[in-house]
Amino acid sequence: MAADKLGGGPRNAFYDRLNQLLDEIDFDRKLEKAAEPFYEKTGRKGLPPGVYFRMIFIGYFEDISSQRGIAWRCEDSRSLARFLGYAAEEQTPDHSTLSLTRERLPMEVHALAFELILSAAKDKGLLKGKTIGVDATDLEANASMKSIVRKDNGDDWREYLRKLYEEETGISNPDDEELRRFDKRRKPKKKVSNDDWESATDPDSRIGKMKDGRFHLKYKAENAVDLETEVIVAAEVYHGNVGDTSTIEDTVNSAQTHLRDAGSECEVKEVVADKGYHGEETLDSLQNESHVRTYIPEAARKTNRTWTDKTRRRESSYRRNRRNTLGVRGRRLQRLRSERVERSFAHLCDTGGGRRTWLRGIEKVHKRYMSAAMAHNLGRIMRSLIGAGKPRYAAVLAERLCFIYFTIEAAVNRLTGFRTTLTSHQEKNRRGLLATCA
Repeated sequence: MAADKLGGGPRNAFYDRLNQLLDEIDFDRKLEKAAEPFYEKTGRKGLPPGVYFRMIFIGYFEDISSQRGIAWRCEDSRSLARFLGYAAEEQTPDHSTLSLTRERLPMEVHALAFELILSAAKDKGLLKGKTIGVDATDLEANASMKSIVRKDNGDDWREYLRKLYEEETGISNPDDEELRRFDKRRKPKKKVSNDDWESATDPDSRIGKMKDGRFHLKYKAENAVDLETEVIVAAEVYHGNVGDTSTIEDTVNSAQTHLRDAGSECEVKEVVADKGYHGEETLDSLQNESHVRTYIPEAARKTNRTWTDKTRRRESSYRRNRRNTLGVRGRRLQRLRSERVERSFAHLCDTGGGRRTWLRGIEKVHKRYMSAAMAHNLGRIMRSLIGAGKPRYAAVLAERLCFIYFTIEAAVNRLTGFRTTLTSHQEKNRRGLLATCA
């Protein structure tokens, strides 16, 4: 039976409108042209980049973090298969195809996809770019602390403890329970440094303290968000032990590059961040080299700053930032930053399933995180178009509209029935009055 004769199945208004939006920016053709050098001319046909990114978007919109879950959901839903461009008799891609395609497509293609979606936001009036908020969060790496080994000799933690135990007690083969007791009571207390230790399964991850107080292998994700429209203009991933003051300038420069490549004429003029980004060298670099106005509060100090050993330019940058931050606009921008930048992390990491990455290697983690940021921006555009940024919100909105429609229709019917009854009573009374007069 021909495909056009098969039942089309239920349609999804959200994904149909999203496909229309992607067609408007020529998403598939531009990506295929950029990715052409990375595909072979012969052999089995590879997964088109447009389909690959659509499947990642589905993971964000459907709150599915694993690739197996994404592949199963696409296979299970006819509306999602139609969104990917597959007919009823065609099989949707397997989860392993997603991994192969991610490795095949370099960061340049992912950056192009990100900028194409930014251009769509610009066309809809959702990209201003003058004032951006910057903040970072931790991503839990797909590696256990039990996988760490010494950089100098490759010993794991148990072997390291065994050698210390043998040096102190002379016993060469302690059992696990004895090692645990030794590790607990030994002095000085254990200190795991990234200079001496690394993960054997994910060498790019770094040991660090998570928000909940646990020590874990992690990455650092940093967002730059347009504070006027809530569109993410840069989504970067760094090693987990890199400080905030070391990355903010790179993130701001990435945001400026994405805005320019997306066809936007606006430039980043103001940068808003929390006190973790405050540093004299950072302020000097942002203001005098990147030429942006900074709104970064400083942490409380027990002693006063001294400027005798600092340059005049650095002191001026510090005082200018303090004046900006303490002003009325500075306080308002800090409130916007804490609201809108934190909201982007809630969408990407908490409800979007990106808090713990299932990939290994900083490049792979960055590709996946940037793809989630693309989906977030698409959701922001869809919210401006149809009033809902995710399919389930669109379903709730449609349900409410139906409820309002049927409520109004019932009210109109009751009013019409009341008027009909009133008119019949008036006509009956008029006839009775005429009969009496006659």
